[in-house]
Amino acid sequence: MVTRREIYMDLKEIKQLIKMVEQANINEIEIEEEDKKIRITKVSAQNVSVSAQPMAMPAPMPAAAPVAAPGEAAPAAAPEAKNENLVEVRSPMVGTFYRSPSPDADPYTEVGKTVAPGDVLCIVEAMKLMNEIECEVSGKVVEILVENAQPVEFNQVLFIIEKA
Repeated sequence: MVTRREIYMDLKEIKQLIKMVEQANINEIEIEEEDKKIRITKVSAQNVSVSAQPMAMPAPMPAAAPVAAPGEAAPAAAPEAKNENLVEVRSPMVGTFYRSPSPDADPYTEVGKTVAPGDVLCIVEAMKLMNEIECEVSGKVVEILVENAQPVEFNQVLFIIEKA
């Protein structure tokens, strides 16, 4: 059986490629390496789409706002950072959220735990690739907004970190 760690894709490399596409005068880049293939497409001046492939992915569709059934209250949106000391950690891709490296392992982090830049907070599985999501600031985990093994959307808030 293949573990999540064996299928790890370097998220730092993907972030660097995204920054290059954002800053360059190009709209798309595709890189193929051994059995991995990644395509980054600039959707607009503010958005960049990333797809890692063994299969082709359609162009991203705009996210739809959740709708309440008649007689129900509208679903709550993700809490926004209330002050400059709170940092939202967002999902860089669509996938499945995992709090630990394997089902029987302890979670990477808990509410109240102190984290530092480079600490792994969770994994987002996208197309059978396990992408470790790392913390970019020092601070304390204030809130975990997603349940283990739940699907997440691109740019969805996963964690709220209070900067140290």
